[in-house]
Amino acid sequence: MKSYDDRTHTVGRIWMVLAISVVLAVPVSICVYYNAWPSLTAVFKGLLGVAPIFWTVGIIEVFTYGPMLGSGGSYLAFVTGNITNLKAPSALNAMENARVRPGSEEGEIISTIAIATSSLVTTAVIALGVLGLSFLTPLLNDPVLKPAFDNILPALFGGLAVVYISKNWKIALTPAVFMVALFLCVPSLSSSVGILVPVGALISIGVARLLYKKGLV
Repeated sequence: MKSYDDRTHTVGRIWMVLAISVVLAVPVSICVYYNAWPSLTAVFKGLLGVAPIFWTVGIIEVFTYGPMLGSGGSYLAFVTGNITNLKAPSALNAMENARVRPGSEEGEIISTIAIATSSLVTTAVIALGVLGLSFLTPLLNDPVLKPAFDNILPALFGGLAVVYISKNWKIALTPAVFMVALFLCVPSLSSSVGILVPVGALISIGVARLLYKKGLV
């Protein structure tokens, strides 16, 4: 397993560097082609508005999702993106069906396969969607179906939540009630889910520790 981990980290780091290079190559290529370079002041002003939020969320997500997805799954998920919406649910559901725990050797393999499959399927669906966009636009914009499309993500996480909450309802109850109350009182926080995910995780850990000390779990 050690050789597997070493090779995973080696290949993963290479792909992360390549992914960053490709992302940066697009704006650099445009600047080179048109010979139009933004001033450093404009770049820093732009970064000042978004970097503190995105960099903070990026660091938090590594610590939050890393233990869940494993090494291989984490590298794949962070390169392909859309972790919260697709990759994490796919990995957790696959591990649940395979009856393996996140963080175990089996969980590492299952998570990596699930995320890789999710990435391939997502790419194929997007490609088909782009090819058939003119045919799908009336369907996607149909006001009758709009409520269904708006609730795909809540339905997905709701299905996963039922499984995990039913297994550990004593631990899950407090963070679930806290988050529901928080979003009801401050609806604008719905755009800060990335930051609040680790907050919920810390509450769960604290509650689990307290219940464990009292012998309730």
